[in-house]
Amino acid sequence: MPESDVAAIDANLREAMRFFGQATGFGGVHNHAGITVVDSGTDYAVFNISLFTAPQVASRLEFDERLAKPEAHFEKRRVRWSHWVCLDLLPLPLRMRADEVFRAHGLRRLTEAPGMIARRLLPPMRALPPIHWRAVADMETRIAFAHITSMSFEIPFNTCRAVYGSESAWAGSYRGYVGFHRSTPVCTAALVAGAGVVGIYSVGTLPGYRRRGFAEALLRAVLAEQSAQAGVERYALQSTRAGYDMYRRMGFEDVGRFAVYLT
Repeated sequence: MPESDVAAIDANLREAMRFFGQATGFGGVHNHAGITVVDSGTDYAVFNISLFTAPQVASRLEFDERLAKPEAHFEKRRVRWSHWVCLDLLPLPLRMRADEVFRAHGLRRLTEAPGMIARRLLPPMRALPPIHWRAVADMETRIAFAHITSMSFEIPFNTCRAVYGSESAWAGSYRGYVGFHRSTPVCTAALVAGAGVVGIYSVGTLPGYRRRGFAEALLRAVLAEQSAQAGVERYALQSTRAGYDMYRRMGFEDVGRFAVYLT
């Protein structure tokens, strides 16, 4: 597992998560020594995020000192939060006891996802449906993105609308896309160029349109455009269980492990 690949995914993730700090207008991004705190201004834990920054954590003492920052921040706000971490970048003793160490800070593991890299996309293994897509750039596409995200990840729609519905949310490096089947918005994706990769996020499809190739068709289309603009042809993501087989077919390979811990 090349550390450069893992580090690139980790750095791209940090850039992408800044989106939530500017989304609602009521949060912010707070940089401390060794840790970034992203406050969405909501009381939804996976949108209130902390992430370790370089240099990597070297000891349990340093781990505890860094996590004290988001603990104090979100405790003051009396809201739930989460910590997103590349397990492979933790020292081996902390990695082996990660669940126990995070539990000491009131965090339980919500999910673990493989970090994946593709240096080029493989040709489609099946005929993909034609898809029309639009960048998230107006109220219609923002609400469509919020609706599909709500349905795909079982997040309350009002929370998704608060985060994705604001024009100011999309002023940074996070680029959203909505794919349409005929005139119906059916799938989403978001891309972030940074750390030498194009990171892929927020891939979701409405339940009635899944397993028909819409998400893959959208991804291939927007990745081609983003790669041309950014001059980058290396793609990165953290895969959900549902999307893993599709990403493998597209040419992605596992290079590390990422986890989300939740209060």
